[in-house]
Amino acid sequence: MERNTLHKAERLCSKLQIEKLFAGGGSKSFSVYPLRVVFMPIEKKEEASASILISVSKRRFKRAVKRNRIKRQIREAYRKNKHGLLDFLREKTGGIAIAFIYLADEFVPTGEIERKMKVMLALIMEKSV
Repeated sequence: MERNTLHKAERLCSKLQIEKLFAGGGSKSFSVYPLRVVFMPIEKKEEASASILISVSKRRFKRAVKRNRIKRQIREAYRKNKHGLLDFLREKTGGIAIAFIYLADEFVPTGEIERKMKVMLALIMEKSV
């Protein structure tokens, strides 16, 4: 798999896994404003060791254009900084399901989201040991 891309296999699509993730059984969560992350170990699929889901509240951002822009920022920050997490998961030979939830009521600069993403990925590695 190419290192700096985000393939379909890396997206969390399974309704069953999403329900398990938010039901709380075995999942952990924490916040690094403007993002909250919920993650849970899963059986590793052949293609990807980490699957992600990105959520932006319709209540906070009525227009789909604005929600999509924020999702794009988060996806880009993850794509650029996921390598450390993937290497960690490869050593552990496990998989992980991650949901990123946007908490802020306004736009946050891409640079700040990227800085927070680095912190979050480091915390995910620390807490999933």
